[in-house]
Amino acid sequence: MAQQLIRIMRPDDANFAGNVHGGIILKMIEEAGAIISTRHCNSQDGEPCVAALARVERTDFLSPVCIGEVANVSAEITYTSRHSVEVQVNVMSENILTGAKKVTNKATLWYVPLSLKNVNKVVEVPPIQYARKEQEEEGKKRYEEQKLDRLETKQRNGDVIFPIINPDRQTKEPHTVGYSQSSLIHLVGPSDCTLLGFVHGGVTMKLMDEVAGIVAARHCKTNIVTASVDAINFHEKIKKGSVITISGRMTFTSNKSMEIEVFVDADPFVDEARERYRAVSAFFTYVSLSKEGKPLPVPQLLTETEDEKRRFEEGKGRYLQTKAKRQAQLQQAALQ
Repeated sequence: MAQQLIRIMRPDDANFAGNVHGGIILKMIEEAGAIISTRHCNSQDGEPCVAALARVERTDFLSPVCIGEVANVSAEITYTSRHSVEVQVNVMSENILTGAKKVTNKATLWYVPLSLKNVNKVVEVPPIQYARKEQEEEGKKRYEEQKLDRLETKQRNGDVIFPIINPDRQTKEPHTVGYSQSSLIHLVGPSDCTLLGFVHGGVTMKLMDEVAGIVAARHCKTNIVTASVDAINFHEKIKKGSVITISGRMTFTSNKSMEIEVFVDADPFVDEARERYRAVSAFFTYVSLSKEGKPLPVPQLLTETEDEKRRFEEGKGRYLQTKAKRQAQLQQAALQ
């Protein structure tokens, strides 16, 4: 079973660099994943359900998508557990004037099917057929790894970013965490939601990318683009009518990239019995570009507090781990 979404990129999809906004691509990726997951989970007789996004694995932006190009988003289910679906998504852009094509994004998403009758009930997923036994074993390994990572992320998710809507940046030193820290407040409306009345994962990811982009632009004062997104964990559903606060802060910089931590906190103010809660968390990586689209050095992040220094070292560890993994993949590809 495969799913494809195709659409031409319009001028209102552009970022300041003139390419398609990373949040637009993330939203399209999630839409394709949601369609194929929901179709699969309703492919057999059983309780009607809608697939809800639980996690997005690391997503690399391999190449920018340009305005006027056609984006082809293809999704395929690669593993199912009893209550979850793994979807692999590839994005390919096509220049319709020349016919040139290129792969721009690859992503892995995890969904859980929620009952239409009871949104708190997770229904069982129909199993898929594997071409080889090894595919099922590899999928199960990926499932256990992401499950463990989600638990670890939830345990350290008590951190708080106080919303900074109109800060006095004149009193803050440039290139510090406080100088670029940013927040966005959004009222969840019907157009943001699924049939169940909860926010689409793609809508949330687009807003998170916008805030991360603001943080990166304030830090560099240049054009910036999304380079990658580390695992996005959806801890809890966000209900229609909630007010969500998307907050971002710089955690680490290398010579050529910067890592921004983004939290989404939900305030269900129409449901007074529920307090504000952490709904989503992720790390975004951005690069700085000149007006000609060439990479620029990133100003070093100035850490002031012990917490900022700790987060910087943690970000450095993630950066080195990703760099080592990428080099190992290149070496393996060279041997093939």
